[in-house]
Amino acid sequence: MNSANTIGKWLFLVLILGPAIALNAQQENQKSDSLPKLGSADQVDNRLELDQIVQEPLLELNFLSPYFEFKKRVKTKTGLSFATEYSSLFVGTNADLGEGNASSGIWKFYGSWDLVGRESGNSGALVYKVEHRHKYGAIPPKSLGLGMGYVGFISPPFSNDGWRWTNLYWRQRFMKGRISLVAGFLDVTDFFDVYALASPWMHFSNFTFSTGAAAINVPNDAYLGLAAGGWLTDKVYAIAGFGDINSDPTDIFNGFDTFFNTNEYFKHVEVGITSSKDYMLLDNIHVSFWQRDATSATGDPNGWGLVFSATKYIKETYLPFFRYAYTKDAGSLLQHSISTGLGYQPIQGSHLLGFGLNWGQVNETTFQEGLDDQITLELFYRLQLSSKVAITPDVQYMINPALNPEQSSIFLYSLRARIVL
Repeated sequence: MNSANTIGKWLFLVLILGPAIALNAQQENQKSDSLPKLGSADQVDNRLELDQIVQEPLLELNFLSPYFEFKKRVKTKTGLSFATEYSSLFVGTNADLGEGNASSGIWKFYGSWDLVGRESGNSGALVYKVEHRHKYGAIPPKSLGLGMGYVGFISPPFSNDGWRWTNLYWRQRFMKGRISLVAGFLDVTDFFDVYALASPWMHFSNFTFSTGAAAINVPNDAYLGLAAGGWLTDKVYAIAGFGDINSDPTDIFNGFDTFFNTNEYFKHVEVGITSSKDYMLLDNIHVSFWQRDATSATGDPNGWGLVFSATKYIKETYLPFFRYAYTKDAGSLLQHSISTGLGYQPIQGSHLLGFGLNWGQVNETTFQEGLDDQITLELFYRLQLSSKVAITPDVQYMINPALNPEQSSIFLYSLRARIVL
């Protein structure tokens, strides 16, 4: 597929989408200005807000109140929001292949700085996130899955990358937040195939329950590109974008060279509907389409695919979900993937129980033909020790690990901790 022609078509879609949204927005009641911001729970603006509404923790760290009051004053006076956090993950398995266990930690500093239009509702902001990812032992969790013969990733962000950028982009809102445009070094998972339990920091650990259900070869963080999205009505939204698949978050500015000279891109478009503007992430049905060019650096072939995702928020407590993903080539782990499960949270923003079941067919162009289909089960419980500290014990059971001829199943257990300030 010709990359230039493809990008032109996608940009045309984005350009015609904006006016259509704007025209519809002018016809909506003024109350629709309160529509939620598009993006995942881990998108910087959303994460900063969500971490402020944790409910009924076991205890509270009141001695930190002066610090958080200081942050509020800074935001009010300057438009600068910021936070820092540290996450740790320890994983053990009964696998005969590989190291048998893995551990890693991640420090982050992130925020957004509203520099334009703070009072208008059409703010323009610089969004940033810098991280240090490091292993504790022999390997980080990202290396555990394939090492033990399982076609999949266990908490892929928990790696040994060292210093890296994840975000450095401009975010501009229009029509009082109904339309958003982001451009710069992005994390594609913030604006593509978003659903309520996708966060590897807060929810499931296995990649089959995250963006693309392991059936998409997702670009690295800090990929140079753009995305545009908006609300077509107060319940229907659309997002489209593209970016450079040769991104390197440890050397982000090299992305200018690969973007303009290598010309290998990832493109996506998504249309979704939610039953209530207050539950955009929790009550959501969407279809996402994507296409990826062949990658000269890794040898991954070009390909395309789609994701169907449905979550339903029941009695403000239960969150069943069903997700199906298909890919044609593209270097993904799986070519067919079905994930289903349930989240249980009696009090929104408090402790969370999650269970997931995945069936996955290994991508034969990435690996080989004739490998077994895999079944994955995962159960976790996120315990809010305080509004700023959470621990998450987790167990997983993998049936028919496709690259491990010695074992018909693998058991995995882990403990994740997160503190945010």
